[in-house]
Amino acid sequence: MSDISGRLATLDVVMDGLMRRYKERVPDVGIILNAMVQEGIVDNIKDIENDHIAFRTIGVPQLGVQSFEKIFLHYGYEKRDHYFFEGKKLDAWWYSPPRETDPRIFVSELRVGDLSEESQRIIKSYTDEVPNDPADTLDLDNGAEVDAFLHKPLWRTPTVSDYQTLLKESEYAAWVIYNRYYLNHFTISLHNLPEGYNTVADFNTFLEKIDIRLNTSGGKIKTSPDGGLLQSATVAEMLDAEFAEGEKLRISGSYVEFAERKVLPAFKDLPASEIKRKHRRDGFEAANADKIFESTYTTQTLK
Repeated sequence: MSDISGRLATLDVVMDGLMRRYKERVPDVGIILNAMVQEGIVDNIKDIENDHIAFRTIGVPQLGVQSFEKIFLHYGYEKRDHYFFEGKKLDAWWYSPPRETDPRIFVSELRVGDLSEESQRIIKSYTDEVPNDPADTLDLDNGAEVDAFLHKPLWRTPTVSDYQTLLKESEYAAWVIYNRYYLNHFTISLHNLPEGYNTVADFNTFLEKIDIRLNTSGGKIKTSPDGGLLQSATVAEMLDAEFAEGEKLRISGSYVEFAERKVLPAFKDLPASEIKRKHRRDGFEAANADKIFESTYTTQTLK
């Protein structure tokens, strides 16, 4: 097996592990996918295209994006545009995949230095338990090892008190301190689905028919200024989470996103059968993403 094909095979193992645990944790995923089959939108769950997956990280020297991205760069992903979210105190980048069948990856990072001294102290009391960049000791050619790493605690289980203190200043910080590298969301590509389901507007109608709650921040449909990228998202599932000393609290878990990418103007005359991923609007849109982050925020989950 060549080096490249070996890395891609490992990537498949990592992706399968991520999706398996994510489906276990987010019941909406199974509800939506099964309903798509029952409705005849797709013949098989495997036919659903994953537009992108997203992760959240904490920006401290030994962790954050600089550490996390080493995993996926190893498998042939390429780092692309940077986005800055001033109000949420976040940076983010997206990564284009090695194959057209792989999802794009969106990784965000909390700007820890922009938070209050108290929040910084709480965060560092956890992240300081990771003295060195953990990606440097991972065998990135061992899919099972990488999969296990993405689902294991990097620091001790937080206390309810620390979680709630962070929640007041940054709901993102609170989410990551508990959920760590759990897959934040995966995204169903809508544009290649049959007519009647291949736009965000139509698919949202289908979702609401099966009692799926949608994120309403900025409207149910988030549209890029160029009109080329339309997105919607569910509201995060609430989890019964166990904190330090056995304390329990219901908190936000993960959610599902939906994306419709329009054909670029240069390719508008291409027959539908010839349109590939490269012919559609690529990348992301900061204004859309800003509202989609709120799928895990109490303004949405407590509605």
